[in-house]
Amino acid sequence: PPPLLEPLFPPQPGASPGFAERVRQHKVRLEWVRAEPAGLRGAVRVLNLAYEKAVSVRYTLNRWASCAEVPAAYQPPGPADGLTDRFAFLLPLAATSAEATLEFAVRYRVAGAEYWDNNEGANYRLRGRQRVPPAALTQDPDSTAWIHFI
Repeated sequence: PPPLLEPLFPPQPGASPGFAERVRQHKVRLEWVRAEPAGLRGAVRVLNLAYEKAVSVRYTLNRWASCAEVPAAYQPPGPADGLTDRFAFLLPLAATSAEATLEFAVRYRVAGAEYWDNNEGANYRLRGRQRVPPAALTQDPDSTAWIHFI
């Protein structure tokens, strides 16, 4: 099975107090992430500054020696607040090794400006851990003993 990605940050920042205010202040914020067999799925909230906008996630598995970027897709209907939009992404990480560390940051381009959410300069980081297989059935030490009837 593919390795499990363990977030080194709270995986549900959108559930923390003051999240809406952080989106208003910084223009873009990670809302949540979830590790799945196909990769890392997540959602981003952005301040609705203009109709035309682009949201993407830039990520690396080798401490930025190389990186890739995937676009995030607009998710209708938007949040009921009328001030923000939600975008969803999937980082395809099926071939990730158990020792890998995934780092990513979110980019929001709108009205000729660019905004980043990089977890206050630390990037969002997830550590790969090998999945532990279900415990093998333990064998009863007496199960191979002969039973003698007298």
